[in-house]
Amino acid sequence: MHPTWNPDAYSHHARFVSDLGMPLLDRLAPRPGERILDLGCGDGALTVKLHECGCDVVGVDSSPEMVAAARSRGVDAHVMDAQALRFENAFDAIFSNAALHWMKRPDDVIAGVWRALRPGGRFAGEFGGEGNVATVVAALRASLAARGISADAVDPWYFPSVEEYRARLEARSFQVRELILVPRPTPLPTDILGWLKTFAQDFIDLVPAAERVGFLQEVAERCRPKLQDEHGTWVLDYVRLRFLAIKPKPGGGNA
Repeated sequence: MHPTWNPDAYSHHARFVSDLGMPLLDRLAPRPGERILDLGCGDGALTVKLHECGCDVVGVDSSPEMVAAARSRGVDAHVMDAQALRFENAFDAIFSNAALHWMKRPDDVIAGVWRALRPGGRFAGEFGGEGNVATVVAALRASLAARGISADAVDPWYFPSVEEYRARLEARSFQVRELILVPRPTPLPTDILGWLKTFAQDFIDLVPAAERVGFLQEVAERCRPKLQDEHGTWVLDYVRLRFLAIKPKPGGGNA
């Protein structure tokens, strides 16, 4: 199951996602003339930055709504499942921000990235890692369990440890240059209800429609002691897994 994205709601409640992804572009170190794939491009806010660096950029996303929003920015964007990429030896680098944790088949993603990269190519990304939004996840599960509902079948997120993701990359013969967990408490621009409606729809859909307002309020109350500060600002317990990996050139060299 995948969420249906509303680009306007996403921009209102979650613009911080692309804003906080800007430092990742420095790690990618894009060079003019390079061909780069933005994997999970969303509405194209960061894709445009790559284009401004002089790169030939392609964006893919599974959401038709987000692809339409990216195209409205002038991005060469396509609807495509990142777990089934259709590229061969096509890119100098592949970039992904805040998208890989929505993909529950990580080995298929990594295999597709490997095929899509040219020898010496770079794979740079940042996404939810082990412990990401742990308080919210626990509150969602507890509020569902109180209603006799299990979230196991619909949990949309993949939040791996450093060790697990390193093993997956190295199993595909990537050379891992950087792979770290970064705790990043993140103030929300609105409130936790807006965040839940934007990102946790798979959980919300398990609850009968007439009970959803109460369910969301209950989840918020479970989160409030840990995630709302003395000024009333919600600060989510984000933890990001940041990495840079290289597809070696034949003979062991790389870019």
